[in-house]
Amino acid sequence: MKPRFRRAVRGVRVAVVLGAGLLTAATPATAAGSGASGTPRPTVPLRVATYNIHAGAGQDQIFDLERTAAALRGLDADVIGLQEVDVHWSARSAFVDEAHALARELRMRVFFAPIYDLDPATPDGERRQFGVAVLSRHPVLGAENHEITRLSTQTPDPVPAPAPGFAEVVVDVRGAHVHVYTTHLDYRADPSVRQAQVADMLEVLAADRGPKVLVGDFNAEATAPELAPLWRELRDAAPGGGGTYPAVDPAKRIDLVTVSPDITVTGARTVASDASDHRPVVTDLRLRRRGH
Repeated sequence: MKPRFRRAVRGVRVAVVLGAGLLTAATPATAAGSGASGTPRPTVPLRVATYNIHAGAGQDQIFDLERTAAALRGLDADVIGLQEVDVHWSARSAFVDEAHALARELRMRVFFAPIYDLDPATPDGERRQFGVAVLSRHPVLGAENHEITRLSTQTPDPVPAPAPGFAEVVVDVRGAHVHVYTTHLDYRADPSVRQAQVADMLEVLAADRGPKVLVGDFNAEATAPELAPLWRELRDAAPGGGGTYPAVDPAKRIDLVTVSPDITVTGARTVASDASDHRPVVTDLRLRRRGH
């Protein structure tokens, strides 16, 4: 199915590329719950992960996208939100299009949402982009790169302003349509920009109906005051999970998977890995099919 677009962010090229677009997703099993009438209520499983891939560099600061792909493959996730993704960005990642390279390697669909979209480094080069991405084994029905408040790292004396890089995809999981959002919040000690970003994200989520999963590198722990408004609409899928940053001997849990109340969480874990400076988080969810 050709992806649908509600609207494109002004001035930003938004595209969905379906890596392995002819592949069929693995068939998940159906579990039975009890509806009000006592009849079985079918649900479908979905494994969702989040991973800040550090532009393909490990904790050792060595760029190795094959190592990144191996770490992602080991998660065995149906949908993965990625942060710090380079697309022809610089020599640090060999000017590779990481989003599409990982999609090809994992045989998954991909949507890349740039935060920055800069002129090529050379006259005959590709545009330099950096942002977030979503990989999916399931069909992607629609995608959008939303704007939220950001404090640019690419301009001197930046001021908070709307900028793209908040990705949304609508995924069809055997008849259950779920909105999956991937974010990367501001890293600075001052929480004011993150507070504005949370408000912006909640406004985007409020415009969408149905089950929602918001994942990403929040650069704040779940108990941080600036994240408190999230918990009125969503819940932390791994409240007892281990630390995620830094990858070796982590001291903070700042990489989160959050879900709307209509999604059941059946499991969650933080995965030890040195393929990035963060650890990935994997969650097992169950979604009700449409009409149930």
